[in-house]
Amino acid sequence: MFTQAGPDESLRPALDALAARDSDLGRVYAACGLPTARWQDPGFAGLARTIAAQQLANAAAAAIVERLEREAGPLTPERARELDDATARRVGLSANKLRAIRGVADAVASGALDLDALAEADPETARRRLVAFKGVGPWTADIHLLFGLERPDVLPSGDLALRAAAARVKGLPERPGAERFRELAEPWRPHRSAAAKLLWHIHRHPDSPV
Repeated sequence: MFTQAGPDESLRPALDALAARDSDLGRVYAACGLPTARWQDPGFAGLARTIAAQQLANAAAAAIVERLEREAGPLTPERARELDDATARRVGLSANKLRAIRGVADAVASGALDLDALAEADPETARRRLVAFKGVGPWTADIHLLFGLERPDVLPSGDLALRAAAARVKGLPERPGAERFRELAEPWRPHRSAAAKLLWHIHRHPDSPV
């Protein structure tokens, strides 16, 4: 679903700052190093892929997106509006997600959603504009802001993998709820995106010595 490359050197200044501020994150950073660079298309295609990935494991989401793009071609608003129910079912895209993707495509086509303006908006405004569309939840908005628009201070507090990694790093007896996770992450401002990427990194390496 994401484009990936080698270690993300752009995160080094933020992670160095976080390591100096939070000894637990510093220990993780020292043990695991830089996360892999991952990013998403900042336009409609990236947002549609993120909607398709909601509430799915990474491998399952990637498989659906791959099948969808093989069947429908590049994900443009025009193609998404023409996507039929049978094709969506065949590639594993749920009816709710298809409706959400079509709704965003309609909004882009009509001008109700200006993705270029969204990229320039402050994060809270951009988030509110995205979750205003039925089927686009807070997780989807946060992931688009983080990996598509590359905002530096985004915390997808609804992400279960992030919260599980936070419990491991902080030595908590159980995975924190979303509100507790947001409280834990307050000291990480204004680098919560880098912290999130580090936590995903540790989650993908369960045998690392942290």
